[in-house]
Amino acid sequence: MRAQVVRSGRYVRKLLSVGPAVALLLAATLVAPSLSIADEENCLSPYTKILKGDPDFVYVWTLGVPGMGDGSDKLVTINVNPKSKDYGKVVSTVSVGGRHEAHHASVNDDRRYLWAFALDDSRIFIFDLHSDPARPKIWKTITTFTKDTGGVVGPHTPHALPGRMLISGLSNDKDFGGRTALVTYSNSGEYIATDWMPTTDGGDGYGYDVRINPTKNVLLTSSFAGWNNYMMDFGKLLKDEVALKNFGNTVALWNLHTMKPEKIFKVPGAPLEIRWVLNPNPKYGKAYAFTTTALTSQIWLIWQDRDDQWHAKAVGDIGDPKKLPLPVVDSLTTDGQGLWVTSFLDGMARYYDISDPFNPQVRFEHKIGSQVNMIVKTWDDKRLFFTSSLLSRWDKTGAEDEQWFKAYTWDTKSLKLEFAIDFYQAKLGRPHQMTLGAYSLYSMKPPEGFDVSSPPQPPSLTASQQ
Repeated sequence: MRAQVVRSGRYVRKLLSVGPAVALLLAATLVAPSLSIADEENCLSPYTKILKGDPDFVYVWTLGVPGMGDGSDKLVTINVNPKSKDYGKVVSTVSVGGRHEAHHASVNDDRRYLWAFALDDSRIFIFDLHSDPARPKIWKTITTFTKDTGGVVGPHTPHALPGRMLISGLSNDKDFGGRTALVTYSNSGEYIATDWMPTTDGGDGYGYDVRINPTKNVLLTSSFAGWNNYMMDFGKLLKDEVALKNFGNTVALWNLHTMKPEKIFKVPGAPLEIRWVLNPNPKYGKAYAFTTTALTSQIWLIWQDRDDQWHAKAVGDIGDPKKLPLPVVDSLTTDGQGLWVTSFLDGMARYYDISDPFNPQVRFEHKIGSQVNMIVKTWDDKRLFFTSSLLSRWDKTGAEDEQWFKAYTWDTKSLKLEFAIDFYQAKLGRPHQMTLGAYSLYSMKPPEGFDVSSPPQPPSLTASQQ
């Protein structure tokens, strides 16, 4: 495999000298394809094939609900091409059998396969997208993640490298707390390496997100909580003084070549999603990235100054921190000048002007629903998609437990609802992670009229539900 990755004898010897796990990661930067300054979702790796045109589908990784439909976690495919006969409809579903706490998912470097993770029992489901983009199918299931990795529990973020997937964990099988690791698998699903999160020099050992910046030979990891916390009822969690102390408070800067942490930043309040601005304004530093803290409702900036020193600083609040809006996801605009942030408990989406990254300014706010979680947008920033579910035991209950997928258009001043699908009425479950798909990614022409046979379609949300 090394001979396939790097042909130069000099580089092969260098790779061999640092060991197989590090060699694979080092090779990623030596033979990288052309890197994009951003991707259409801004949560994909810069090594991932870009979808610059309009998507045909959104793939929604969905949590099963007991007694609802088949009750299983599933991948739901929604047609989002306005020219299609099936626009705004569910065109296929693939159940994985049972409930495993479906959570995050993403594609590999060539987008032929979608890696979907389960936080409860640590299963990994790999779906074939390229054979028939309208009807994904399970290609492989990995049930030995914890055994393979030496005790990592809760695979969370899949992040593509050339020929492999870098995965952040959330927990471990010793105490099911927040101590965890980064894990590398090949695209074919073979385990390669485990790199544990730092616990010295200020590290707390916790994990959540992982994002790379190949141009700077660095990656960042953030921190959340272990299985004991994320599988606990949210109301109970808020009353548990011990559990509330078991959240991560750090962001770690790693050397991408060596996979060794180089600096730990104190970022109190469970920093979650990390977003690199890969086309930074040199006026504000050589490189910078954003993250948001779930428990303290702040926007943080991590940046490299002109002297190559790295820093971290809180640069803004999200809503009213005293009301605990619980920010969960952020997404950069393609030009790196804007940042969308969703906050779960108040159901809000906020757009920030980050042309000055040290002084984010709220330019727009919109209530998406009683609760909101994930956001995905198109390359041109004109279409945004939202889902409602966070975790099965953290979602709201009663009348506020709305579970939907919503599609909007954005004209830089307002969001306009295109359509909505009520996942409860459709008996699909709780929609979480989204990934965009298209026939064009595989040089395929869509079938005429997109006339794919599909099950009875769920109704759109009523005006009161919107």
